[in-house]
Amino acid sequence: MAKRPHDSVKTAVALAYGQTDAAPRVVAKGRGLIAEQIISRAREHGVYVHESPELVSLLMQIDLDQRIPPQLYIAVAELLAWLYRLESGQPAAAQPALTLPADESMKS
Repeated sequence: MAKRPHDSVKTAVALAYGQTDAAPRVVAKGRGLIAEQIISRAREHGVYVHESPELVSLLMQIDLDQRIPPQLYIAVAELLAWLYRLESGQPAAAQPALTLPADESMKS
């Protein structure tokens, strides 16, 4: 996932999720050149890059190799379901409007 704030510095967060995982994990994140590398490598490997400034902002608060918090389960599940429909050849509407938590902080 990537975002481009008003100052045009890219920010990116990469998630990994397998069938045996309890929840998706943050496996990479960064700004500027690091974000560009994350996005570039994702595209090189055919990984979808979703642009959602709000979701990226929330995910940037998660430490590396940590699972996403329960507050983000719905938003990430909506995105994963949409991607699944795309990958399986089913008709999918435009990018989903993600259900994000009202609280902007993911740290307790």
